[in-house]
Amino acid sequence: MKKVIIRSMLFLFFATIFFMVEPGQVKAEKIFITIGTGGEDGVYYPTGNAICNLVSKGMRKHGIKCSVEVTGGSVYNLNSIAAGDFDLGIVQSDTQYNAYNGKGTFEVTGANKNLRSLFSVYPEPFTLVARADSGIHKFEDLKGKRVNIGNPGSGSRETMDLLMQAFGWTSDDFEAALELKSNDQSKALCDNKVDAIIFIGGHPSDSIKEATTLCDCVMVEVAGPVIDKLVAEYPFYRTATIPGGIYKGADKDTLTFGAGATFVSSAMVSEKVAYNIVKFVFENFDEFRSFHPAFADLKKEDMVKAGLTAPLHDGAVKYYKEAGLM
Repeated sequence: MKKVIIRSMLFLFFATIFFMVEPGQVKAEKIFITIGTGGEDGVYYPTGNAICNLVSKGMRKHGIKCSVEVTGGSVYNLNSIAAGDFDLGIVQSDTQYNAYNGKGTFEVTGANKNLRSLFSVYPEPFTLVARADSGIHKFEDLKGKRVNIGNPGSGSRETMDLLMQAFGWTSDDFEAALELKSNDQSKALCDNKVDAIIFIGGHPSDSIKEATTLCDCVMVEVAGPVIDKLVAEYPFYRTATIPGGIYKGADKDTLTFGAGATFVSSAMVSEKVAYNIVKFVFENFDEFRSFHPAFADLKKEDMVKAGLTAPLHDGAVKYYKEAGLM
């Protein structure tokens, strides 16, 4: 009698499970992924959220549950991916190159040959903002001034270190070299604690908008023979222009150079995960571009190749071939 009751209960349990699933529907196994981004006032954080939102659209099909982490930026994200703490991250194209090849900040930790590219996102001009009363009109004028050179672990700092090296400078060449995060530097500029701040990221930027709104600032051109040499020497750099009219007091275009924001992962991320992330971003492309003004001019063809110095992930390659993008 007990066996009959147990069999009946098991039958009812499995019958319930069966009828809870619609005909032809397979319940996807849950997969949890984490994307390292940047500060909440930059563009990396909304970029990670945009990707997660689109991936979540297909969660019932592929089972991928996505979350984002606020971080110190590119170097932090790359170190976390190498350590297995993050699955994916938004990083500058120059730090991607250095991490894959063991250069710059990554000389100590060594090359991460497990780093993989998924796609590039938007251009990231090197942005130099100075107080209007600072006497800073070009990059060379920073010498002897109070400058925020960026927080360790950020892509902005990585690029600033390379620029200082190109000009033959050290932090001792400044009156003061601060290491503030991007969300702290605008207030420091307007409180007259620094003469200039630097930033690499998409535009418009909340951080730069805050500075130009709170006090009188100027956008400073970053150009000349030293910059031309950097652009010629490194494959991830290109000349760039910050359009005029975005920020208060900056009506004219500002000539500079820059890298690009890229989306990367570890080779340990499965082909299925990489394929579905790329698929749901590219098949909801108009929606993706609507998430932030920095995405407005994105083209799929450029995102497959621009600034990607680490090999493409196999899952990304699979989708790009299916979509006719390779």
